[in-house]
Amino acid sequence: MAKRWLWGDRRRARELRHPWENMLLGLCVSVTALAVLGAVARAYEGDGGRPLMLLAIPAFVFFARGQLYAKQRVNGVLITETEFPEAHRMVADAARAFGMDKVPDAYVVLGNGQINAFASGHGFRRYVAVNSDLFEVGGRLADADALRFVIGHEVGHIAAGHGSFWRQFGVSVANVIPGIGATLNRAQEYTADNHAYRFCPEGMYGLRVLAAGKYLYPSVDFHAIADRGNTDNGLFVMLVNFLSTHPVNTWRFQALADRSRPGRVF
Repeated sequence: MAKRWLWGDRRRARELRHPWENMLLGLCVSVTALAVLGAVARAYEGDGGRPLMLLAIPAFVFFARGQLYAKQRVNGVLITETEFPEAHRMVADAARAFGMDKVPDAYVVLGNGQINAFASGHGFRRYVAVNSDLFEVGGRLADADALRFVIGHEVGHIAAGHGSFWRQFGVSVANVIPGIGATLNRAQEYTADNHAYRFCPEGMYGLRVLAAGKYLYPSVDFHAIADRGNTDNGLFVMLVNFLSTHPVNTWRFQALADRSRPGRVF
């Protein structure tokens, strides 16, 4: 029933994707394609060396993804029905709600004080990793909705195709150009937030942890930060956002608080 409610038609799925995402994806893929074609042309003309290194990008992306996945497997704690069972149910619920055929693997990894989580893949596998410091929000700090939102966000990345090898290869060159790949990434973050909001809207208040940390965030007014999205602007705010892979907190909170319009990419 949840699958039909969320994914009964393609229009509902498109509504969760930020309206700028596909256009920005096309731009980033074009940048990578032009760079690779230029390398091929220069190599054909006899100018080898550095241009040929661009042709090794697919192999680099493959091995980087494989190494990252292996690192989570051998160093993290696999979330299962017996190891963090409540979190395992959250991952399974999110995958089912988003109409996914397979539940992704999920790991708790040592955070060393960092509040972070991410989703990626290797081969046909997709996985979610949550830093221990963020995972504690739903564990020791007993804010299950916040953890549910985080997991919905990361599984949302996978459901939206952000963990695909070909997608990550397609944007690889754009990612090293300041602001280009980062702009696509910000749109993808809004898309993942849209998935998380559909999955667990009350959990959005847990994002206060990004502004104040895991102990102070319950005392923070979410909507006060969101309201500053209308007033805290200007050249340097736009520059900070432009160079960041994630939307600045004021704009991100504003997008979650006001569902009538998509989040600001620029």
